Amino acid sequence: MPVVDHLNLLPPLVESGKFKELVNAGQTISSVLSPSDNSFGVFITSAGAAATDNRRLPDDDQPIYFASLDAIPSSERRLFLTDTLLIFSAFQNLMKTSANQEPDWIQSEQCLTMIRKLAIDYVNFIKECWVHASQPIPRPDGPLQFSSDHYRSLYTCFSLFVVLYLPEPGYEQAPVADELMEWLNTHFIEPSTEEGDQLSALDRPWEDETFWPYLTRAIIRGLSKASLFFLGVLQQHPSDKLQRLTSTLIPLVESQPHLMNFTAERDFAYAIRRWADKVQALRIEMDRVPEDERFDDFENWWDKLSDIVGILEGRQDVIQRVCEDMGADWKEVCVAWCIFVDPRMRRQDLPEVVSQIITDMPPDPTDLEDMIHATLFSGQPAETLRHAHRLDRWLSAHFADIMESIQLIDRDMDEDSGLSLRDQHTLSYADYLHSDSALWRITVDYMYSCGEIGQRRADEVLLRVPLRLHEQKSDQIRAGDIVGVLKDVNKTCFEYKRENVRRTVCRIAAQSLASDKDYGLAVSYCTSAEDWRGLARIVDCVLEEYITSGPQKFTQYALAIAPSVQELRTQSTIQGVFVHRLIFAVRYARFHELVGKQEYQDAASDILAIFVEDVAPTAWWAVVLCDSVPLLRYAPTLLFSSSGAALFLQKLEEIFVRSSQGAGDDYLPVLIRVIGCRGEKEALERLKTVRLSLAHYFARSLVLGVSGS
Repeated sequence: MPVVDHLNLLPPLVESGKFKELVNAGQTISSVLSPSDNSFGVFITSAGAAATDNRRLPDDDQPIYFASLDAIPSSERRLFLTDTLLIFSAFQNLMKTSANQEPDWIQSEQCLTMIRKLAIDYVNFIKECWVHASQPIPRPDGPLQFSSDHYRSLYTCFSLFVVLYLPEPGYEQAPVADELMEWLNTHFIEPSTEEGDQLSALDRPWEDETFWPYLTRAIIRGLSKASLFFLGVLQQHPSDKLQRLTSTLIPLVESQPHLMNFTAERDFAYAIRRWADKVQALRIEMDRVPEDERFDDFENWWDKLSDIVGILEGRQDVIQRVCEDMGADWKEVCVAWCIFVDPRMRRQDLPEVVSQIITDMPPDPTDLEDMIHATLFSGQPAETLRHAHRLDRWLSAHFADIMESIQLIDRDMDEDSGLSLRDQHTLSYADYLHSDSALWRITVDYMYSCGEIGQRRADEVLLRVPLRLHEQKSDQIRAGDIVGVLKDVNKTCFEYKRENVRRTVCRIAAQSLASDKDYGLAVSYCTSAEDWRGLARIVDCVLEEYITSGPQKFTQYALAIAPSVQELRTQSTIQGVFVHRLIFAVRYARFHELVGKQEYQDAASDILAIFVEDVAPTAWWAVVLCDSVPLLRYAPTLLFSSSGAALFLQKLEEIFVRSSQGAGDDYLPVLIRVIGCRGEKEALERLKTVRLSLAHYFARSLVLGVSGS
């Protein structure tokens, strides 16, 4: 995942060397960053008051290039990113726990043990990915986005980091040689098994040109089984001098002391001294071999054996020369130094030795993996992060996360960026994740771990999460329910205590749903956001449906928000005007539904309750009164009491009186739009039919003897 500082567009917007001509034509190159991910659009646009050129294309005809700073993770890569998040989250929880403990608890054996365990979890998971990526299986989606060799590099780097900086508690001051040799033999296998098999099949393997290099490297690498086998083969060598020396060498190789075989380092140090004395005795015995007896029919066997003994003696010049001759690099020299030159080498002493070795055998500057190894060996964590960032931002982010916890890097903020070194690398990795908007959950988890700046950036990501509300609708949704992606957004906001973000997202969702006329869900989200003004706007939209589409559509939409009424009426924080407006819309819709079902008595009760409870906006009085006419005049029975009919008359008279006083705009605009008349005069004429219906209703009441009480 190399970091690039430029992008090549094909075909180019401007030919190489012709940008000045573009400027002279009054145009320039502009770009716009996408708010939902780290992609952007690149296009040519006007440069303002610059010179014009008749040959240039109009702005509307210019092509727009869409580019991304990072390749969107493939399905295989995405699995790696999401699964390692579990370890990262566990590590963050550990850091939160440490914040509630004593200041030095994070350096305690208990905490360091847990940090080491989580780091080993990273190593094991990377190993699994490497093994999976190495399998020669059919891949329907094409080749892997990141090769098996890439994951092998992550594996070698992270495992070396654990060896050098996260030893088992209590072993911080212990010699590191055996652990380094195990790391080297695990990740850089030499000599190969195939070489050993080929040599073992020969009757006289010492006659093969690869014999002595194989044996020498097996001894350097501590491969005792292979070393002892081929030293045993030399017992059949025609030189009795070599046979005698080999018989002395075999028990030395077999008995070489290793720390893991001792319970105390003091005993290990004593064993090393005794063993070194025996090696020195072998050297004396070798020097007694006459010069003319040091050859066989193929080569100088004495020189080859002398190199092996020189390695056992811990002679630095011999180790470096032999490693160079075999094509080994600085790593093998460093590890061999720890085994043979200074078997009691501590981790903190490594940088000084490494600096001597890489002066003569420098790491490959074009090989990021090798540079990371070198900086880890040299105790340069900041440089390690720099190279790791170029190799894979995943690696630098997780390195930095652990490095800060064990105080390898400072927690201090950079004056320019306001970020610590750890946060810089973590946010850089989060930017890479942001290339795929579907990875928003992971993206914000990393961002929210980066202080105030990271929190603000995570907030912006959450505000732009593609909600895909149209895919999440369900007939089973209850008022106040949060579904689909929005449910995850709410959960994330709750986890990180971002209530303002949660409410804003709910408001965005409500607006989107309202524009699609999904008013039931829109009200639900407004309620969750406690956006009462937004709720009022939705109710207005529902009422607008009555005006533009008629009672049937209005009833359908208004009844969808009915489940919210009961819940909202119990919330004391809501201003009464918003509740009344909602109740009016729902009750008015129910009235029309009952009329459609010919349930006139219940319909009459609802339309009367609208005025009794005073929930109808004054602008709707005239429309409601007009809708009452069929119940007043044509119902087979009297549906209203005299007092109910009197309330209708009272509202009607208020409309006439207030309109005559110049307040018609408060009472008549909705009716004017519904009936499509030209003004207040025609609207008042229509209302006279209501007055006539009420007079007729009162007359029927007198004739039938209906009481007004």
